[in-house]
Amino acid sequence: MKDTITSSTKLFNSQNKAAMADSSEDARYRGPNSNNNGDTIKSNGFHNGDVVIQEEKVALKKRVGLVSGIALIVGTMIGSGIFISPKGVLDGTGSIGLSLIVWLGCGLISLFGALSYAELGTLITKSGAEFAYLFEAMGPIPAYMYSWTSVIVLKPSTVAVICLAFAEYVFEPIFDGCGPPELIKKLLAAAAILAVTMVNCYSVKLASRVQVFFTFTKLAALAMIIIGGFVMMGQGNTQNLDPKTTFQGTTSSASAIALAFYDGLWAYDGWNNLNYVTEELKNPYKDLPRSIIIALPLVTICYLLTNISYFSVMDKAELLASDAVAATWGARVLGVAAIIIPISVACSTFGAANGSCFTGGRLVYAAAREGHLPEILSYVHVRQLTPLPSLVFTSLIALIMIIPGDIFTLIDFFSFTAWLFYGATMAAVIILRFTRPHEHRPYKVPIVLPIFVLLCSIYLVLGPIIDNPQIELLYAFLFVISGLIFYVPFVHFKLVLPGMDTFTKYMQLILEVAPSKYLPPE
Repeated sequence: MKDTITSSTKLFNSQNKAAMADSSEDARYRGPNSNNNGDTIKSNGFHNGDVVIQEEKVALKKRVGLVSGIALIVGTMIGSGIFISPKGVLDGTGSIGLSLIVWLGCGLISLFGALSYAELGTLITKSGAEFAYLFEAMGPIPAYMYSWTSVIVLKPSTVAVICLAFAEYVFEPIFDGCGPPELIKKLLAAAAILAVTMVNCYSVKLASRVQVFFTFTKLAALAMIIIGGFVMMGQGNTQNLDPKTTFQGTTSSASAIALAFYDGLWAYDGWNNLNYVTEELKNPYKDLPRSIIIALPLVTICYLLTNISYFSVMDKAELLASDAVAATWGARVLGVAAIIIPISVACSTFGAANGSCFTGGRLVYAAAREGHLPEILSYVHVRQLTPLPSLVFTSLIALIMIIPGDIFTLIDFFSFTAWLFYGATMAAVIILRFTRPHEHRPYKVPIVLPIFVLLCSIYLVLGPIIDNPQIELLYAFLFVISGLIFYVPFVHFKLVLPGMDTFTKYMQLILEVAPSKYLPPE
């Protein structure tokens, strides 16, 4: 038998746990002070022995406003990429001029995609982003394939990679460029994962404040680079940005340009993160599109001006030879103050890790609530009202992924699947226009935008495969499909493993969590 608690609980001794285990099966999806629909019954309280159940509806609280929404988008988009190596775009395009155009193009694709997501987020106000939208538009199987891929690989590995980059830049001033020992770096990365997990488990408000702080920190770092670039150009360092020469060496290879877009779009990744927490937005109908309209152009402008600043100091050959462009820029412009750069990158990556942990946990929570993952992962802490089990689950997988040496290759193998699902979500916008034509849409984009992003995603998925077929991409595709092995017995036929109910009950007691109720926007 399984017991569920719908509000704050206090457990005083082991006999109470045994007594709760003897509760009726009718309490499986509702608490003792709930009606048959799971709604809380108004009362002065309910006492069952030493178990005190107070009146309260357990659900994710709406604590994310406009400023914290902008900070979440900007903070997760700006990680280490723009500071470390934008040379991938330059290498793919062959010229400074075309590389700047690609950076602008990546910003427009991300903006169009994010605006299309804003329509979905205001139409379907559930957390989970792609999972919720694919579920509503295409059914449970595409949604499960997305959650399977993202929960097991994409989200945890992203957190792990960001925290490894954080550790790398924390130690860079200490080890003077020679790099820290691998064990020490992994231990610090693990500590960073635990830190952001504790912040997110403790309070949504605290996690939002941490995100806002580190977002302003990384914007200040970019502002320093941009201002420094303008100072250098004011001193006459404009030869690399001469319109007559900036397009020299431009490639004519469509596949090379596609790979350049891949590198640029990786730096922009995170534009959809606010959609993972739609249920926690104070006013999703207004704050979701407003946050996107403010955040995406802001990041695009910052990226363009930062690249221009790099080219004010380095020519094409020097930038391609640098593994850490921002560090090279700092050594030439800031001199002895160049230590500011690794500190800025460390702050930037920590903020990105916090945002990725915040959104990754919500995806697990949303999938579990629909029965696509173990039920315990959909529970919410009864006092802090945070999705504690899903956050812990995501962080545990991220910790496991730190153990191998290099997981960047793993990200490369699965990067095409991200755009596969982005394209599927754009298709969901179009499908819902036909299947729900008369449903109220607080925010509606021109249909040409999702069609454009869908065509871009098809090109980005098929382009690298056609140009350079790789067995690893086949393995990644097979991994996505392999999720059906678990879907059929556990989701479609609802098979429950022996002892799962007992495990859920005791984890619920240990973590002090309870089933949550979806609260639509007012």
